[in-house]
Amino acid sequence: MNIERLKQIENIIGEVINIELLNEQGWTSKVSRVQTETHTYLLKSAFTKRYRSWLVREAYVLETLQSTLLPVPTYYGFFEDEEGSHLIMSFEEGMTLRKAFSLAKTEQEKCKLMNSFGELIRKLHELPLNEPLRKSVPWLDGQLKQAEINLHEGGTDGNDVLLEKLHAEKPAPILETMIHGDCTMENVLVRDGKVETFIDVADLTIGDPRYDVALAVRRFTDHPQYIDAFYDGYQRLTISKEEYAYFDQGLYEFF
Repeated sequence: MNIERLKQIENIIGEVINIELLNEQGWTSKVSRVQTETHTYLLKSAFTKRYRSWLVREAYVLETLQSTLLPVPTYYGFFEDEEGSHLIMSFEEGMTLRKAFSLAKTEQEKCKLMNSFGELIRKLHELPLNEPLRKSVPWLDGQLKQAEINLHEGGTDGNDVLLEKLHAEKPAPILETMIHGDCTMENVLVRDGKVETFIDVADLTIGDPRYDVALAVRRFTDHPQYIDAFYDGYQRLTISKEEYAYFDQGLYEFF
């Protein structure tokens, strides 16, 4: 790490004893464990224009959420240099739900994990609306516009035909809630057998809760016992097959 970047980090959290690049890395950023004498932090860095903009948003979201009871990492600071953008947050213990699920030895353990996943999302969807996080256009309209941009820039699984279908078959609106916006098994952490923490919160905003639900159960369409366990914890709404197809097999193809 270059000296100037280290100075920026130390301006935020104090003298650094050790920086360790983590084995598990994301698609859009590099993550490192940073240790001082008293605390352990997570440094998340992005180096391309698109991913840097996502990190700017994540920093804003985390800073905005600090006065709420939502279980997300604690925001400590954000800075940019010529090479990249850098976010410093608390280091949260645990493993992703995807990893915990793969390590679970019994059906009971897996159902318990899915039940607590539902409970965590329910807590998010029942929070008061955090107006500073509301997007400037209606959530679904904004997602469809971004889908079009992503399609033209490349790197998505969607196509023009699917995008036209999404515009033509928009589901009837329902009451908006706070949503994570990328609520997959990779973006929550498990500790002591329970799903406890949201991570990767750049898309957290006010929007359609059906999107979170669709992404939460997306890997289990052939395993109704896990979906039932999720809904037992969630308890707010059940999405239809058509809604699931629209949000997961349709809209999410562009993100």
